[in-house]
This record gives sequence, structure tokens and C-alpha cells, in this order.
Amino acid sequence: MRRTRFVTLALSLATALGASFALAGPAQAAPADRYVALGDSYASGVGAGSYTSESGSCQRSTNAYPALYAANVKPASYRSVACSGATTTSVINTQLSALSSTTTLVSVTVGGNDVGFANIMTTCVLKGTTECVAAVQAAEDKARAQLPGLLRNVYNGIKTRAPNARVVVVGYPVFYQLGTVCVGLSATSRAKINEGINLVDDITRSAATSAGFTFADVRSAFVGHQLCSYGEKWLHALNYVNLGVSYHPTAAGQSGGYYPVFRNAAD
Repeated sequence: MRRTRFVTLALSLATALGASFALAGPAQAAPADRYVALGDSYASGVGAGSYTSESGSCQRSTNAYPALYAANVKPASYRSVACSGATTTSVINTQLSALSSTTTLVSVTVGGNDVGFANIMTTCVLKGTTECVAAVQAAEDKARAQLPGLLRNVYNGIKTRAPNARVVVVGYPVFYQLGTVCVGLSATSRAKINEGINLVDDITRSAATSAGFTFADVRSAFVGHQLCSYGEKWLHALNYVNLGVSYHPTAAGQSGGYYPVFRNAAD
């Protein structure tokens, strides 16, 4: 009797496991998503190397978070039209056409160029603390006044072009770890730059939430890997040989910071 019960239990367990394996099977198959990536240099992967020849000056990297997602998750289709230097206006004018009613997943990182990230950092590096703080303050004032509307225009365009898509809005990392011994910009300048980035991220999060989109916040992922931190740096410092990569994520920043945050938000 005991042997019969054991056999029955074993068969029941095998049947249950078989059912579990059968249920798990489809989850391991390639998802049916049709994914399109939009945005600026943080989405195209400037600073991460391995740029595709077709992308030209847009500098789309195979190490960028959209490409990493496509390589690992293997959606049914993938296309990135993210481009270095993109603003909300250029996303609307040149990137939204990549979307359609069949698009089921969209990522977008944009807004930094609208408030002049690059110009601010140039001012802060070449001039003093007073000029740096003033430049960031001017950008903050512009962000408060204009960025919500600019982002709303982009998000409304995405909704119109891809009404069936899940949309993940991906933010920016804060550049500096504060409170450490660090050469270069003054502590006051570094703190003000961080303040400006946090403002842009907070405005973006609010706009994304209002649109019914998911906001993927990468700031915490980069803690310990920022400029002036003691860990591995996931952001390029000022690079005089290749100015374009300055203050952009490295390949490690894309894979260790951006990619896991985006994947968690997209799944």
C-alpha cells in the first residue's frame, strides 16, 4: 500500500511538474512586442562605443539600453531612431514616423537638450562657479516654464501614432556624487548641476505619469558610479579628445544602469 501511494505521489508530482514546465515554456519564447526606441544621445548610446554604420552622426550604439533590450529579450521587431542631439521638436518631426498602430513598446529619453545640457556643461567647465550657477538657474527657469508642454507634445504624438503601445519614459542620471574630494568643478557648481538634472527628471516623471506612461528612473542605479564617486565610473568625465562623449554613460553605464531599469519597467 505504501509503495502504491509513493508511486501515485511520484506520478502526481511528475504530472504537476510537467504542467509547470508546459506553462513556463511560452514565457521563455521570444516576446511578440514590436519595439521602437526614440530619443536623444542617452538613448542612442553616445559614449558607449560600437556605433552602427547606418546611424551616422546619430551614433546609435549596440551597447545602448534599447539595443541591449532587443538583444536579450528578442522582441518580434526592434528599431531605434534615437539620435544624438535630439530635442522634443526633432523627436516629433523626425522620429515619431517610426511608430505605427502595430507598435507595442516604445521607449523615449528626451528633454535634456531642450534645456541646454551641453551648453551648460561647457559654461561650467570653461568659466567659473558664478557663471555655472547662473547657467543652471536659467535652464531650471526654462525647464519649469516650457518643458512640461514640450514633453506633453511628444507624449501626445506617441499616443496618436502608437495607440496600442506600452510607453516607458527613461530619465537621466545625476552626474556627481557630492561630499567627496574631487578635482575640477567647484562643489557649488557640482551641487547646482545635480539640482538641475533632478529638476528635469522630476518634471519628466510628472509629465510621463500624467500621460499614463511608465517613468524609468535611473538615478538610484547610478549612485556609487557617478563622477567623483569611489566606485567604477559609469559616466564619462570631460574628454578633451572626444568632447561629444563627455557626461554620457559608458558602456558599463548603459548595461549596469540604464538597461536593468528599463527592462524592469518594460516587462
